[in-house]
Amino acid sequence: MPVINKTLAPLSRMVDTAEQIDAGNLDRRFPTRQGQVEIDSLADSCNGMLERLEASFAAEIETKEQMRRFIADASHELRTPLTSINGFLEILLRGAVNQPEQLDKSLKSMYSESQRLTKLVHDLLLLTRLDRQPHPVLTEAALDRVLKDMEEQLRILAGKRKLDLTVEENVAAKIDTDQIKQVVLNLFQNAVQHTDAFQGEIQVSLVKKDQGAELAVRDNGPGISETNLPHIFERFYRSDSSRTRKYGGAGLGLSITKSIVDLHGGHIWVDSREGAGSTFHVWLPACSKRLNPESGTNIE
Repeated sequence: MPVINKTLAPLSRMVDTAEQIDAGNLDRRFPTRQGQVEIDSLADSCNGMLERLEASFAAEIETKEQMRRFIADASHELRTPLTSINGFLEILLRGAVNQPEQLDKSLKSMYSESQRLTKLVHDLLLLTRLDRQPHPVLTEAALDRVLKDMEEQLRILAGKRKLDLTVEENVAAKIDTDQIKQVVLNLFQNAVQHTDAFQGEIQVSLVKKDQGAELAVRDNGPGISETNLPHIFERFYRSDSSRTRKYGGAGLGLSITKSIVDLHGGHIWVDSREGAGSTFHVWLPACSKRLNPESGTNIE
């Protein structure tokens, strides 16, 4: 009888612990090191399972919270241009349609808001596609060639700003070319928005680094505060909402950029401080084969 009691005591403690465990109390653990190898092994296995369940529940809660915030932010961003368009329509219905100056102003404003609305919907759809594309189709391509092909477009976007494009030769990586072009444009447009139209300076560089390729976009804008720096890649986050809204942004550009870079197995980060400009860095892993510098195709 004493032997039986000695055997059942650890099991009784496990039963007591199991009764205290539910979906809202997963931090409890079964007692281990009770002196019986089989029971201790069972307790360790159960504790491992509880740790995985706890992590799974926590991840689910965080996912739901992120989705809630995303829907709330998206709804807010969609409501703003719709409210503006509705307001101008009410003005026109009250008789402004017969006043040429007011009509022209209202139509231009509604057109601007509809463009912002269209861009927001496009960005939301793009984020959805990126979230559902865990394994993009990547091909080996010459990154230096991609940037050189974009030079004319970048100079047009820069306007009167000074643009310095420095590209190292024969820099290759496995990429989705269209998506990487989107990365370059997003970072460049971000630099354009935060630099003076006449005194602005933007430097774009591409070099081989750490068995990969590093793209950098540097500007002489106002920089980013330490408070905002940790959040700039979050969806709908805007460090300067008035300036971003002026250019029709909704705080999705950098988030889209990070999603694309992540899908490529790369990294993105920023060096910045207030009053000293910002530099966005993108590192992408190199491809295994050398590419023909003229055609961008593999050299066997």
